[in-house]
Amino acid sequence: MMRVLIVDDSAFMRIRIRNLLESLGHIVLDEATDGNEAIVKYVELRPDLVTMDITMPIKNGIEATKAIRAFDPKAMILMTSAMGQEGMVKEAILSGAFDFVVKPVDEIRFLNAVSKAAALLMADRK
Repeated sequence: MMRVLIVDDSAFMRIRIRNLLESLGHIVLDEATDGNEAIVKYVELRPDLVTMDITMPIKNGIEATKAIRAFDPKAMILMTSAMGQEGMVKEAILSGAFDFVVKPVDEIRFLNAVSKAAALLMADRK
């Protein structure tokens, strides 16, 4: 079970991701609607996993990921975005995301990425 922060400016996507995570028994600590809010909530809550949209107002997901990883180099961030171009995926990974899921979120692909995060977290805790 992981403690998760969901970051997405779309209420529909936050609900969808929350439902997927909770179906696996993970705990959603909170939600954020932009990159600045994500950074503040990450520092406050220290979640095990962050699901991070790329395209958001105020500060995008790439910038927020870089800031969170500067604060905590071990932060586990799963990037989600409708913009699945190769360059965007590469930029997300280079900014510190451990994986990338294209929206609309494929349930199996998303759950596999979350399982990968849980395995990495367990390995890190040993």
